[in-house]
Amino acid sequence: MESLDFSTDQLETLSTKAYELGIEYAPKLMLAIVTLLIGLWIIGGITKVVKLSMQRSKADPTLIPFMGSLVSWILKALLFISVASMIGIATTSFVAVLGAAGLAVGLALQGSLANFAGGVLLMMFKPYKVGDLIESQGHLGVVKEVQIFNTILIAPQSKQIILPNGATSNGSIVNYTVEGKIRVDLTAGVSYDSDIDTVKSVLMDVLVKHDKVMQDPAPFVGVLEMADSSVNFAVRPHCLPQDYWDVYFSVNEEIKKALDKNAISIPFPQRDIHLIK
Repeated sequence: MESLDFSTDQLETLSTKAYELGIEYAPKLMLAIVTLLIGLWIIGGITKVVKLSMQRSKADPTLIPFMGSLVSWILKALLFISVASMIGIATTSFVAVLGAAGLAVGLALQGSLANFAGGVLLMMFKPYKVGDLIESQGHLGVVKEVQIFNTILIAPQSKQIILPNGATSNGSIVNYTVEGKIRVDLTAGVSYDSDIDTVKSVLMDVLVKHDKVMQDPAPFVGVLEMADSSVNFAVRPHCLPQDYWDVYFSVNEEIKKALDKNAISIPFPQRDIHLIK
């Protein structure tokens, strides 16, 4: 195996070139690093200022985190291009390479780009906002935040749900808050011996006296079906979206107490067994 021999002149030439390159590029590299660190710090400050300004101007809470993230991404991209030009990379060449890389990354991240486009559509058409109770993609929860790529929900079980904006914007969205009221669907079953008018009066009295049940629109009570062992009544009160579960559980409890107080029996499935000797 042949060894590589360098003459003294060649070593001196290489060391001289290395020294010259170090003298030429070291200050630029140090300046670029300092610029990058300071730039990232300034971008963080600008992002906070943008969010605070929007909060003080009482902008839509849904728009604040979205715009903050968008401003941060744009400023960081411009900062990286500036730092690259300081090192000596031609900006036009860098932008061309960045564009080609962006195309490749875009093809690989079609889902993320779809989520970004979905986020823009959600900001434009605003089918929901922060604080709304919605149902989408099979999930129910209160909107906590709308980000560039995702929407964050808080489920009734205090679980955090992350929905991709692309699928959300292209799918069905049920907004329970936008109308300012929500209907609670309840069912009460009584025996066939019970008087229908009496039962309706007792159930309606429960709804009228409940402090969280809206009287406009008026609550409704009516015969829903005649089942195998009971006459089932539809109980339909309206309430504020945030009071849904309070009304659901408390009205059910009050119905049971009212039926017991008025000696109205609540049947349960029974089976007669005949023994043949």
